Amino acid sequence: MNLKKEWENALKNRDCEKLLELFDDYVDSIEDEETLRKELERLKEVALECEDPYELAHEIGHVYAHLDDVEGGIELYKRLVEKSKDDPEEYATALYYLADAYEHFGKPEKAVEVYERLLKHEEEVLKNEREIALTLANLAVSYDELGETEKAIELMERAREMFEKLNDEKNLMISLLDLAHFHYELGNYEAAEAIIKEILRSPRDDEIEINAKLIEAEIQAGKGDYGKAFKALRDALVKAIDVGDEVFEVVFETLVDFIEGLFNEGAYEAVAKNMDAFAELFEDDTAYFFRAIGELARWKANEGGAKERFDGLYSKVENEGLRAILDEWKRPRLGFEL
Repeated sequence: MNLKKEWENALKNRDCEKLLELFDDYVDSIEDEETLRKELERLKEVALECEDPYELAHEIGHVYAHLDDVEGGIELYKRLVEKSKDDPEEYATALYYLADAYEHFGKPEKAVEVYERLLKHEEEVLKNEREIALTLANLAVSYDELGETEKAIELMERAREMFEKLNDEKNLMISLLDLAHFHYELGNYEAAEAIIKEILRSPRDDEIEINAKLIEAEIQAGKGDYGKAFKALRDALVKAIDVGDEVFEVVFETLVDFIEGLFNEGAYEAVAKNMDAFAELFEDDTAYFFRAIGELARWKANEGGAKERFDGLYSKVENEGLRAILDEWKRPRLGFEL
């Protein structure tokens, strides 16, 4: 059976799982925008009848965002909210996904409005303390996105107290991570550091520890102690190596962004003296990558022989992505001079 026929059968039969399975291939096969929009409208009508419509709604939303029409995707979430108004539990679920979609597609002010509606519904109708705490936490993150970090701290403190009362250890730790980050954003480094120490004293899973170390690195960098920042990043990377590829990539990218920021600041000594500690964690060409970064920093600091050492290490880096990073960083920075 060809793709078009399978798609039509799935639409006709309201087979939401099959539509999800075919979604990427079928959407990629459509060549013009008008046809694509018509298919999305047909699909939205079917999604409204799915038992669990939100994964399909998410995929539809991404295509609309690609068409620079975020509201086209959001409209489906709004219709799901309207459809579920007579069922308090489903209504709460639909509001959550609408708020999450606004957050995901870069509209935190709208996310705040919907989370406020959800919070009111949960406090007055459902009265489930855990769900109230989760909504408070989500609302806090949205306020932080809007730059209202003091409001975010107030809401997250309420969520933290509730998680503590409920003995919800994991969400308690996550709320503390967010609080530490909020305090860091406001420059309250002592408060942020105290929270991170509290997290690292408590029983925790690996991802909580990794995120705590990443925030610790932010705090130390904010204080100008790059040595301690690099140590925290190394601790996070060591733990991430054992956790899995997805978490490792997040930590690795955070580390690379931090190094790039130091290059842009001209903090070459801080980079040069800390790269061997990362190189020794690897047995492949990633070790050469980090050692090359150290020599690049020395080269930029005009240390004799550093360029030749960099070139020798660069030639041993086979990974194209890592070479591209080095290529970008070794280019001279353009600027005006008197």
